[in-house]
Amino acid sequence: MTRGRLAVLGLVIAACVALTVVYVLQVRQAGEVRAATAPPVATVPMAGVLAAPHVVFRNTTLGTDYGKLAAVPLSDTTGPRALGSISCERVYATRSAGVCVTSSGGMAPTYAVDALDADLTKTSSAALAGLPSRARMSVDGRLVSTTTFISGHSYASSSFSTATVIRVEGKALSNLESWTTLLPDGQRLVAADRNFWGVTFAPDDDTFYATAASGGTTWLVRGSIKERTMRALRTDAECPSLSPDGRHVAYKKRLGNPTPGVWRLATLDLTTGAETLLAETRNVDDQMEWLDDSTVLYGMPRAGTEATTSDVWRVPADGSGTPTVLVPNASSPAVVTASATVPAATQTPLSSTTTPKE
Repeated sequence: MTRGRLAVLGLVIAACVALTVVYVLQVRQAGEVRAATAPPVATVPMAGVLAAPHVVFRNTTLGTDYGKLAAVPLSDTTGPRALGSISCERVYATRSAGVCVTSSGGMAPTYAVDALDADLTKTSSAALAGLPSRARMSVDGRLVSTTTFISGHSYASSSFSTATVIRVEGKALSNLESWTTLLPDGQRLVAADRNFWGVTFAPDDDTFYATAASGGTTWLVRGSIKERTMRALRTDAECPSLSPDGRHVAYKKRLGNPTPGVWRLATLDLTTGAETLLAETRNVDDQMEWLDDSTVLYGMPRAGTEATTSDVWRVPADGSGTPTVLVPNASSPAVVTASATVPAATQTPLSSTTTPKE
């Protein structure tokens, strides 16, 4: 290549970099202006909301409270909300405990998972490696799962690596990649590119469902914590969520479309094996939550300049109906309805390094 061509290439690259910087600064400035002019969030005391059936979520209302843990009563999901003191990238809660995945921000961000008590107050914290993606708890609060991106930043990427860890009473088990996974043909999944994410727990504190992936194929797997094993049930299923009655699993799927990051929502009857596509036809990249045994919830970002704001939507799990907004300015929902006895184990501090004996 001649010096002249190298010079032209250098100018083109410099122009592209400059345009990218200008665009980023413009988007940031626009976001700061919208946040500064956003009206204040109408709030109510947290204790009153937690005393009745409610939804815990991440607040996405622009302004100083953006990202904070929040809750609204199920009786008034569009009304005033209670705001916690901590900010979360992902949140989940039960009647007895909660979990908040946090990010420090800055040029070299750090990540952590915070354990919360029944009042959604932080009790302990453990470091996380990678960008937060998913978080779930068992009904009694004894089990916590987290998924982070070790490389890449989205399931829409053609190349990414995740770390998914289950904690039992605050103690971290080994990464799911080290567990035994059997494919539909009975062969072990040993490929170097295997990944796991999106854990959801059954009430027995042993059975769980998750996503396994390798070579562009994803599987819905059912696992046993006691046995440290997983078995694939079917292909093309990601980010599962078990219904309260344990009869159905909701997940996102690609419908045979090889394009990364294009998903439809579906539910699976675990007894009959029948799969149902839901009425939500937009692309949804979220781990669903069940409002009850017949309705699922999911976060959906808004379009265009409002992309930093999202809402929690609901749609019937049987494929009927029309999607509607349940909680505006919200993401990462967790429905809390049934009472539960708080086990002493939920107060055990989270550990990043302690691993129970196999």
